[in-house]
Amino acid sequence: MSLSLSLRLVSLGLFLCLGTGLAHAAGSAEAGAQVFKKCGACHAATEPTNRVGPSLMGIIGRPVAKFAGYNYSSAMTAFGEDGKVWDEERLSEYLMAPKAMVPGTKMSFPGLKKPQEIADIVAYLKTAVAQ
Repeated sequence: MSLSLSLRLVSLGLFLCLGTGLAHAAGSAEAGAQVFKKCGACHAATEPTNRVGPSLMGIIGRPVAKFAGYNYSSAMTAFGEDGKVWDEERLSEYLMAPKAMVPGTKMSFPGLKKPQEIADIVAYLKTAVAQ
């Protein structure tokens, strides 16, 4: 194999690995349950109870700003008007910097800065169900 071809294959592999982003990082639901303690004062994850923020039970796959009984900010409602859904990638991006993604959101939490914590909390939210 030529050096040029080897370099191209290595570059392609690196590109594919870097291009997967946070949504595809391996997360631990168990570790995510611990990280969720940062969110638990305002959100429930295993019960359909709204607190200061909406319940996050079933958030993955749910349309943005569509949990029954929660009064979303006009900014979040406008963000979801075009039919956006909370998938792993969108939620990961939001958790990194909520106010950057949705300026005017009521969520005062500044975001999670560690990619592994984001991957863990997404893994947890994927498995969080009513008890």
